[in-house]
Amino acid sequence: MAQDNFSRVTEFILLGLSDTRELQLLFFTLFLLAYTMVLLGNLLIIVTVRTDPKLSSPMYFLLCNLSFIDICYTSVTVPRVLVALLSGHKAIAFEGCMAQLFFLHFVGSSEIFLLTVMAFDRYTAICRPLHYTAIMARGACWALVAACWVGGFIHSIVQTVLMLQLPFCGPNTIHSYFCDVPPVIPLACTDTTPTEWLMASNSGLISLGCFLVLVASYALILAKVRARLSQGHWKALSTCASHVMVVTLLFMPCIFTYLRPAGALPTSKYVCVIYTIFSPMMNPLIYTLRSSEVKESMWRLWKRCRA
Repeated sequence: MAQDNFSRVTEFILLGLSDTRELQLLFFTLFLLAYTMVLLGNLLIIVTVRTDPKLSSPMYFLLCNLSFIDICYTSVTVPRVLVALLSGHKAIAFEGCMAQLFFLHFVGSSEIFLLTVMAFDRYTAICRPLHYTAIMARGACWALVAACWVGGFIHSIVQTVLMLQLPFCGPNTIHSYFCDVPPVIPLACTDTTPTEWLMASNSGLISLGCFLVLVASYALILAKVRARLSQGHWKALSTCASHVMVVTLLFMPCIFTYLRPAGALPTSKYVCVIYTIFSPMMNPLIYTLRSSEVKESMWRLWKRCRA
């Protein structure tokens, strides 16, 4: 394909979830409620952890960072979806589409890495309690969080560069409500098979590899807890159970979406709702409802605000 055809497409059309106006208004209401819950819930967690000295352990430091990532992650896609559902304007500039793709993978992969770090934190606390303070020192926590962001940036740069090298000169209709690799790459005016396999090995293997690490860590924790049935270990196991719920909500749709070439099977845009909206919405609910310390800290914060 000639190079002068590369920039022929200047915008894409996002078809969204439905063409029916009634369903669009329904999705707008549901997405607005979910986005509001994501913002308020995660901001509440951040404020609670930052203002309560009792929540100074590495687990809550990582939870605070997870809440910040969830806010960023949903903000990449949901505000534009809300505007499109309300106004009916479905066009997105080529540059805006690539920017959305970049930040989606940047923040999304950073969250995957952070969830893996959180599993390591729980494994260290339960299986190596005598060394926990030394291993998960404040400096080590900051280094691990920074590594998550750097890893997410490198992953996203690779994805975006591979997309920018493709010529888009024909169809510009995206069968989704946001720009991502699976729905966009089939629109390229060239054979994308090598690029699809590269992207699948990048995003898919990252999702699968981190998921396997998480499963292995939780299996080791379960084996340890079965040998020590004390109250403290059951409390730690309850914390891990909430992590498993988050992991299942996030990783399963990601593995289904990315661990295959884009043209192998059609990607359901409704599956994407799970990891772009539903999973970030559930994080604050899961962590606050299953953590008595966070609920008590929130209650103390509420009483201070009313005083």
